[in-house]
Amino acid sequence: MATITLTAKELKNRTGDAFRAIGRGDRVVLTRRGKALAVIVPLAEGEELPDLPPYAEAWAEIEAALASSAPAFASLDEAMARSRRRA
Repeated sequence: MATITLTAKELKNRTGDAFRAIGRGDRVVLTRRGKALAVIVPLAEGEELPDLPPYAEAWAEIEAALASSAPAFASLDEAMARSRRRA
């Protein structure tokens, strides 16, 4: 098993290479500022991921959570000012 190291920018530009490497059984190490941040590894033989809910069901859960929570900002302008650190 080989190890390939990529920065976020390299991953963006070489996603296909990363997928091909994983398909061959290689590990892909993602780095930020020269330090390892995460490792993408192929699934082990016979390993399965937990079942994920269908898209419509997951989206309905997200919408329900949003509907039941109070907005963090009184207006879009307030949110934009905060995101631009002007608040």
